[in-house]
Amino acid sequence: MRILYLDLINSGISGDMLLASLLGLVLKPDEILNELRKIKDFLPDISKLDIKLIHTEHTGIKLNQLKIEIKETKDHRTAKTLQKALDDFLIRAKISESAKNYAKNCLNSLIQAEIEVHEKLIENIHLHELSSADTLIDVIGVSTALDQINGFDDDIRIFCSKIPVGGGTINTKHGILAIPAPATLKILQKSNLITYGGPIDSELTTPTGVALLANLNPEVLPYPVAMKIIKSVYSTGQKKFKNFLNILRLFYGEYKEMHHLDLNHPLQKYIEQVSILETDVDDVSGEILGNFISKIEKEDILDIQIFPSITKKNRPGHIIKVLCYPEYTFKIIEKIIQELGTLGVRFNIIDRVCINRKIEKISIEINEKVFELNFKVSYIESDSGIEIVNIKPEYEDLKKISEVTGIALKRVQLIAQAKIKQIYNNY
Repeated sequence: MRILYLDLINSGISGDMLLASLLGLVLKPDEILNELRKIKDFLPDISKLDIKLIHTEHTGIKLNQLKIEIKETKDHRTAKTLQKALDDFLIRAKISESAKNYAKNCLNSLIQAEIEVHEKLIENIHLHELSSADTLIDVIGVSTALDQINGFDDDIRIFCSKIPVGGGTINTKHGILAIPAPATLKILQKSNLITYGGPIDSELTTPTGVALLANLNPEVLPYPVAMKIIKSVYSTGQKKFKNFLNILRLFYGEYKEMHHLDLNHPLQKYIEQVSILETDVDDVSGEILGNFISKIEKEDILDIQIFPSITKKNRPGHIIKVLCYPEYTFKIIEKIIQELGTLGVRFNIIDRVCINRKIEKISIEINEKVFELNFKVSYIESDSGIEIVNIKPEYEDLKKISEVTGIALKRVQLIAQAKIKQIYNNY
């Protein structure tokens, strides 16, 4: 499994920075730049368009940077004009259908954001800053570069850090606006990206940058996953700041743990990452532990376990173990500290195999009354079909039926199990 990780902590995200970094992964970046120069043939009122990838340096670090020179007479175009230019360009572009769809989705995200901000129909939307050839350069360039590294294949996973959006205000054709810009904010609201304000008063995350990133659906992690790094690329944008590096770091590689695994095994597609959180307590009463379980179960956790233990001072204690998805790690750690008063929580992000599961609803009759009962069906899907692993009636449903009918829970369970064969035969 290949990995692409974008470290945006010291840069934010803009279209030209993302493209500059991705060009560092392809074999022939000049070929992509030559194609991008042809964009002027598809947009009216552009007399000159030149794009260069230069290598610069900042604080001793070698960086990729795009230099774009555009001469155009229009300061705004309609959304329809930009869409038509993109569609016409893509007709002749030698990239995959996945790359073309990605490019269209990115532009649609930008246009839809403007529509929602201004509450106008698409035919009435005039794009200002977003209507420059810059936008199509970024969208088509990133799509092409990703396509050349097979970035739309199933064997690659994309991750990114949380994203600084900057602060202060920005001058636009609509006047002075607060950062993040309204269009940026609209796109962020529909994504799973994690952002924060600052650390400086300037725009660090642009609408085009966040549209390109959001449409990749990256998983957000505070640091790169366990991987063997094959290549790293540094890029920068057009802005320079006194107390902010403005350097985007890109890591490309493969999962270290998966190097010797059978990538063709049907279980391979069920790999996902989870966080294991652990802490030890020896001064917490049973009532506090019970209350903690009740509260933590309402949070974004996958499981909780509490084990009795003996501490180094021979005091009886408990080991608290919580399972959650990586994006909720610090939220859950904070809850553990608040509820238990522990001074520290260990955490580790690991891979796990988690197979498919779905709920089947079956009616059962008990004492001439009909009840709806949910069964959890777990299964593995492969080229040879579906393999049932387990079928189990949901405990809460069994308990409710037992309370309503007065029949022992164990007997209700036996009645429910008679339906398992019916569900199994459906598969």
